[in-house]
Amino acid sequence: MRLSILDQIPVPKGQTAAEAMQRTEQLAMIGEELGFHRMWLAEHHNTQSLASSAPEITAAFLAAKTKRLRIGTGGVMMMHYSPYKLAEVFKTLSALAPDRIDFGVGRAPGGDHPAIYALAEGRRQRMTEQYDKLEIILKLMNEQKTGEYVYDQVVASPTNIKLPEAWLLGSSGQSAMQAGQLGVGYSYAQFFTGNMSKDIFDAYRAYFTPSYYMEKPQILVTYAATVAETLEEAEYLAKPIDITRLQLMKGQLIQSISPEEAKDYPLTEMDKLAIDNNRKAHLVGTAKEVASFLQAEQVQYGFDEVMLNCNLYSQESRLNCYKLLAKELL
Repeated sequence: MRLSILDQIPVPKGQTAAEAMQRTEQLAMIGEELGFHRMWLAEHHNTQSLASSAPEITAAFLAAKTKRLRIGTGGVMMMHYSPYKLAEVFKTLSALAPDRIDFGVGRAPGGDHPAIYALAEGRRQRMTEQYDKLEIILKLMNEQKTGEYVYDQVVASPTNIKLPEAWLLGSSGQSAMQAGQLGVGYSYAQFFTGNMSKDIFDAYRAYFTPSYYMEKPQILVTYAATVAETLEEAEYLAKPIDITRLQLMKGQLIQSISPEEAKDYPLTEMDKLAIDNNRKAHLVGTAKEVASFLQAEQVQYGFDEVMLNCNLYSQESRLNCYKLLAKELL
C-alpha cells in the first residue's frame, strides 16, 4: 500500500504560523526518510488555525528541500484562479522538480464568504463551471487548443517539459465521474465526512479515459488519524482534534488546544455523541489497530493509496503518529 501525507499546516494554540511552517518542513524531511510516497498541502483562507493559504508556494519550498518525495497540492482551489496562471504555476513547479510534482485541484472555496469575495476582488464567482475550468487547465498545461478564444492566443510556459500528475479532489462522490472522464487521479476526502462508498470508486473507474496525466485509474483516500503506543494515550492525544472538528461542525474553525486543556473541556451529551459519530472520519487507536483497519478498507473499497492527516498538538506526537503507521504499513 502506498502511504502519503496531507498537511494543512495547523497552528496550535500558543504557537506561531512561522513555527507551524517549520513543523511542516520537518514533516516533509522525515516523511521522505520513512518512505512516504507523496506530501500534499491544503488550501485554507481567512483563518488563524491553519497556515496553508498558498500551497503552491509551500510546495516549491518543500520540493527544493527533498529529493524523492512527491510534492503537490491537496488541493489548490481552482475557483479563485485563472486557468492560464494555474497552468504556468504548475508547469514551473514541474520543470523545477521533474517527475515529483502533483497538481491536485479542488472545487471547494477553502474559506468562508468574506474570503471568497476578497479572492474574487469583489466579483461574483461562477460556481457551476469548475469541471470546464479544469479541462481548460489540463489542455493549457499540455499545450493543446482549448476551443476558447481567450486561451487559444497564448502558450503556457515553460514549454516542452514533463508535466505533473493531475488529481481531482472530492468528498461526496459528485466529481468521481468527471475525474474519470478527464483522465486524472481521484482523491477522496474520507476525513471530511466518513461517507465513502464503493459505488463512488466504481463510477470513477467505469468512466476513466486514459490521458497524458494518468494512464490508468488511481484512487487515493485521505484519513485523519491519531495513533500512539496505547489506546489510552491515543484517545488522550485525539481529544483536541475531536474538539476542533466538533467546533468546525458548528461553523467555528478554532486553534487546536493542548491535550491537557482538552481533558477538562466541557462537552454536552450531544457533543459527545457527535464526536463518536465522527470517528468514521477520525481513526484513533494503536498503530496496529489503525493499520489493520486501513488494510481492511483497502480490500473492501479497492483504492490504491492511503493519505494521512495527523494534526496532533505537539510536533513530537505528530511525527510519532506518522512513524508508527509507516512502520506498520510500509
